[in-house]
Amino acid sequence: MRITGGSARGRKLLTPRSDRIRPTCDRVREALFNILGSRIKGARVLDLFAGTGAIGTEALSRGAVFALFVDRSLEAGRLIEANLRACLSHPRAAFLQLDLAESTSLHLLPARMKQPVERFDLVFMDPPYQKNLAHRALTMVEPADILAAGGLVVVEEHHRVSLPETVGTLVLDDHRRYGETGLWLYQRHRDASHE
Repeated sequence: MRITGGSARGRKLLTPRSDRIRPTCDRVREALFNILGSRIKGARVLDLFAGTGAIGTEALSRGAVFALFVDRSLEAGRLIEANLRACLSHPRAAFLQLDLAESTSLHLLPARMKQPVERFDLVFMDPPYQKNLAHRALTMVEPADILAAGGLVVVEEHHRVSLPETVGTLVLDDHRRYGETGLWLYQRHRDASHE
């Protein structure tokens, strides 16, 4: 696996020795970032179910100003830290160990961070396939108040999974399939913000 664009383009990403972490393949990641285009530059990114950190690291390489990586596994945290060191000099990033299978886990983000958390422009979630975690995590986004007005949530799941067209103020904007992988892009409407 390699970074597909930006300042770290071509840098190799470390991958897990175990099969407990399923990284987003290069082809899907590159397609996703081509869809997102200029939205990445200057964005604050939340990478949920982060695994190797490939998505957040790629976002930083392409101009995101901050990335918060969240995963329940300390193994993932070590892998993310190693990938950040290997790919970027002085990345503005943090790792938070949190089990996103718990229904209120996203509410814990502000309390668990060492500094105040601003809302995120982009939220990526890549849960283990076909375990109903994507839908559950989607329903946590709005109550946790972590997404900026006009923000985007990207879900990676098995293409056969059915996700709703709307979840609170999130509306499905785009859906793509790449082999067994499906990408769902949800837009938060600006008028739904509390800002």
